[in-house]
Amino acid sequence: MDGTNIQTAADLLFAAGRDGAPIAPVRGLLPEGDVAAAYSVQALNTERALAAGRRLVGRKIGLTSLAVQRQLGVDQPDYGMLFADMARGDGEDIAAREVLQPKVEAEIAFILGRDLADAELTVADLFLAVEYAVPAVEIVCSRIANWDIRITDTIADNASSGLYVLGSRPARLTGFDPLLCGMVMERAGEPVSVGAGAACLGSPLNAALWLAKTMARLGRPLRAGDTILSGALGPMVAARPGDVFDVRIEGLGAVRAAFAKE
Repeated sequence: MDGTNIQTAADLLFAAGRDGAPIAPVRGLLPEGDVAAAYSVQALNTERALAAGRRLVGRKIGLTSLAVQRQLGVDQPDYGMLFADMARGDGEDIAAREVLQPKVEAEIAFILGRDLADAELTVADLFLAVEYAVPAVEIVCSRIANWDIRITDTIADNASSGLYVLGSRPARLTGFDPLLCGMVMERAGEPVSVGAGAACLGSPLNAALWLAKTMARLGRPLRAGDTILSGALGPMVAARPGDVFDVRIEGLGAVRAAFAKE
């Protein structure tokens, strides 16, 4: 793979985020379907962010829907980086200038109390490592114009990460069922997305375990204090200025993502 093309793709995506101007797909710079090349693009911008002083606080998991995986021609999820400056408060106004082509997803977030550094992790290890869970809204964005993405575009674009909002009432894993818990997302009191834990790779815990093992194998393991956004529990919904989304997840409570009127 031509390293020049990888650097060019990274530069284009970085500039799109900095300038707030979506760009054409970058997949033409990469071999078709080359996931490794796309992660190389993501890694360059991760290192750029760290060098600029941004703090890595976790990871997000994408493509946890089997139907979406089939649509993009892949057989596993993808991941992106979460930085501290991507977090927004429960109900805090989100300005339009902060996000590009935003859509929202309701998810379960796991916050770790222990490191997960072993690539041979088990579900039991994950149980012991998760300190608590909260409902979350991931605000996915695309620096690719019109969401014209394929697998290499979204991975290179930090798995289409934007911002995220965590709920304010932590819950232990013993207090709810991540597999069977129901979810409803409302906009202005009207349901716009419904789902359950089973929609997320069979269980959000399956997704979190996949991520933890993948990160350990790659030498960038998840650490105590990290946040895992485990993947959507239902369909994503486009967001517009002035929209307010209220998410309720059975056993976990509620969280709100509010977009400022602009």
